[in-house]
Amino acid sequence: MFVVTVSAYVVYLYLILSGWPELPLADRPYVAPMLWTIGGAIVANIVLTIVVSIAREIVRRNPEKDKKDRRDREIYHFGERIGQGFVTIGGVGALVLAMVQTPHFWIANALYLAFVLSAILASISKIVAYRRGLPQW
Repeated sequence: MFVVTVSAYVVYLYLILSGWPELPLADRPYVAPMLWTIGGAIVANIVLTIVVSIAREIVRRNPEKDKKDRRDREIYHFGERIGQGFVTIGGVGALVLAMVQTPHFWIANALYLAFVLSAILASISKIVAYRRGLPQW
């Protein structure tokens, strides 16, 4: 998910920043590139999940080894809770931008960035939790 999210956002930034140089940033068409990169990321994530699952079934030697245990579920929930913080921050930021009547371009991009940062942070926290263990509160 980390690689797909970062790749999709980099493609989006490239499309927005390199296209239409004669227009100010807030006036550039952003809806289609945003929808295509988000849709592409969703499709890529689904396809990669299927490919990894098939590959795991092919090379599986010990079916008991691949079963999710309590630790896996705790790490998943830990990462998701950390990632949700950026969704909340992005929602509040977009709300503030809407209240001060900022152009839609900035509101949409604030929300998109919040979702991207949420996915990145959730992925990183899950990887760290698998490597170092869950923090003891």
